[in-house]
Amino acid sequence: MTLPLDTLERITDTHAAANGKPLNTNTPAILLPHQFSVESLEQLEAHRARFRGRLATQSFRDFCAYVEQHQKLDDLPQGFVDQDDMSCTVLFNLGDQNLPGHGDDKATLKLKPTAAFKAMQQMAGRAHKQADLAEWMEDWHEFITVLDSTGEGMPVSAAVQKIRTITIKAQAERTSTETTFGAQRSSMDSIEAAHAEKQPADLLFLASPYDGLEARTFTLRLSILTSEPPVIKPRWVMQEQQEEEMAQEFKDKLTAEIGGLCQLTVGTFALGQ
Repeated sequence: MTLPLDTLERITDTHAAANGKPLNTNTPAILLPHQFSVESLEQLEAHRARFRGRLATQSFRDFCAYVEQHQKLDDLPQGFVDQDDMSCTVLFNLGDQNLPGHGDDKATLKLKPTAAFKAMQQMAGRAHKQADLAEWMEDWHEFITVLDSTGEGMPVSAAVQKIRTITIKAQAERTSTETTFGAQRSSMDSIEAAHAEKQPADLLFLASPYDGLEARTFTLRLSILTSEPPVIKPRWVMQEQQEEEMAQEFKDKLTAEIGGLCQLTVGTFALGQ
């Protein structure tokens, strides 16, 4: 007698369920009868089969301390430094090509801009009303040194007063020339900020940009846009150059702190499927 297929499947499932077939795997698992699916029993054990976790922090010191405490002598961690994002990810169980790991035990550092540096970034490259820039300079006066157009220093309080009282002067010039054989007309309009030579020209902003990095001076060069009312635009001088320098300092600091504990590579990494 030939049994129907569904009957054979029920008999097979019942036999498997009755015997319960454990699997020889690192993580405790069992073969279940439903289409012979594999289910983990790790959650029923007193301990996990292996350590895995994800640390995310913005503290440079805590990140380095965690890497030092969490390193494995038999498996050198791999670190990947993203200089554009000012971040670093260390994988503790990545393994190598001969013995690849799961790569699911890791720590990630994402540097957070300091309050002062973030305030400077928000001002740079944007046009601001006189009052807005003056109030910002008053709020952050401890970080600011002011230079006029001749390179001479001036008190922040005096610079704030100058910013608040910018005067726009408009001039119109007309020239008319007539000869026997013709006539010529020309005109020229000019608009300028009065007493521009006495106005603040550069704001030197001294601050640490990120936790763990050294303080540096950022130069904001002021340009007066002669609109009505006038607005002032601070430009971050050599912005790209300083961003590259900060990224290099970030990598150098990481190398000095954890370079002996893991292999650092510049770039990003993702596990393949």
